[in-house]
Order: sequence, then structure tokens, then C-alpha cells
Amino acid sequence: MKLPQEFYERNDVVTISRELLGKYLFTDIDGAVTGGYIVETEAYNGIIDRASHSFGNRLTPRTKTMYMQGGIAYVYLCYGIHEMFNVVTSVEGQPHAILIRAIQPTDGVDIMQFRRNMKEVKPTITMGPGSVAQALGISRKINASSLQSDTLWIEDRGMVIPPENIAAVPRVGVAYAKEDALLPYRFYVKGNPYVSKPNK
Repeated sequence: MKLPQEFYERNDVVTISRELLGKYLFTDIDGAVTGGYIVETEAYNGIIDRASHSFGNRLTPRTKTMYMQGGIAYVYLCYGIHEMFNVVTSVEGQPHAILIRAIQPTDGVDIMQFRRNMKEVKPTITMGPGSVAQALGISRKINASSLQSDTLWIEDRGMVIPPENIAAVPRVGVAYAKEDALLPYRFYVKGNPYVSKPNK
């Protein structure tokens, strides 16, 4: 069952980021369905968050997707190499987003393996946000796509991650954000092999 639109339209991006753990992310690209359940996320709290692309109400051709109504994909290119998939949340004009950093694959693993050019399946297949997007065939072509679509969606299949099994730690690679770099806005399932490092 797809997560309803209302799930994404709430104001608390940090809570939503935590709640996405254990939810199933799927894509259907050219008839190939791939997916798995989310095991690592990072919240970006809009214009007040120095780590966010929209900090200071920065509105550019790239960030305009973040300002749209929650429940869509924000896909951008990082370092000119990696596509990164984010879930836009909250209401129009409030640019909240959640970076999906890792999933545990469950469906279409052979297709993911082909997309990742891996001879054998290892946790690195979907470890880190660039790997997630590549494995699932997510590119900027589907930027701003609805998560209610049949191309990209998130399901609740009843998996519950106990609170004691969830780590809340600072985000990765945002030292430029000064004090905001220390905020515990990265969430992951403790001990899961697909979580990007460090995973304690």
C-alpha cells in the first residue's frame, strides 16, 4: 500500500525521516521493478538548515523542486557524478527534503546488479545515496515525479523498526554547515549491513 499523500505533507521533516525507515521504496523503469526497504535517511530542514540546498530561502533552477508540495522526488547531481534521490515533504513553499541514503534490496536484485555493474551482490549495491539511485534507475529525468505515480513510490508493508534499533546521528559530509552539521538528523537501522559507514 502506497504511503498516502498526507504522510508527506506534514511539517516535521525529522519525524518523517525517522518514520521512513522500514518503508519500501520502489521504481518501475522501462517495465523493470526494483526496490527494497529503507534503512538510512537524512533530514534537511528547509531554509533554517545550513546543510540544506534551500538554506536562506535559496531558490534556483535546481532547488525549485524542493519548494513544491510534499510527496514528490527531488533528484539532483552531486559532484557531477552521482544522482541523489530525496523525498520532498511539507507544504508548497516550505522546502523540506529527506535524502534516502541506503536500502536493503528485496525486488529486482539482478536488475540492480546489472545497473551497478557488479559481478556479485554485496551490501555496497545500495549503500550510500548515489548507489541507491543508480541501483533503482533513478535519474533527474524523474525529478519532481509524484510518489503516488507508478514510476516511483514508497509502500508501508507493516515493518516496524523498534526505537532502540534506530540510531540518530549527525549527517555525512556537511561540515560546511557549522553548528547545523552536528544536528542528529541522520537515521539508520543499527547493525544493518547496507547502511553507509560509519555504522555502529
